[in-house]
Amino acid sequence: MNSGGVRRRLALGLAVLTGSVTLALALPGAAQAAASTCSGREVRTLPFSTGSLHLYRQGGYVCAVTTPDRPGRKQSMSVTVQARGNRPVTDRGRYAYHAGPVTVHAGHRCVRVSGSVGGGSYTSGWILC
Repeated sequence: MNSGGVRRRLALGLAVLTGSVTLALALPGAAQAAASTCSGREVRTLPFSTGSLHLYRQGGYVCAVTTPDRPGRKQSMSVTVQARGNRPVTDRGRYAYHAGPVTVHAGHRCVRVSGSVGGGSYTSGWILC
């Protein structure tokens, strides 16, 4: 093999390695959240000042996860889902990447959701009716 082929292979290997490291450093929270979130189709993303509330639906079930804008350090987070006529289900604690998932059987009923990260929060009215 000539020296041009060796250089091309080294450059390609370096490019692949650089891209992998960049993705690993840039998306640790997204990768963590994606690995342990809800099943089903994401139907809403509700942003607020310090994070986002993600809603998923599959069959008659609604699932919610709260993610921070700045993942990686533990902070106070919560997520709550309530199907109309039922009690709310909550996950609250100090997390680095997400609160939840929390799943309820809603059938064809409306749900109310809320989520918080640090000092920011979001509370919906009755949605997904």
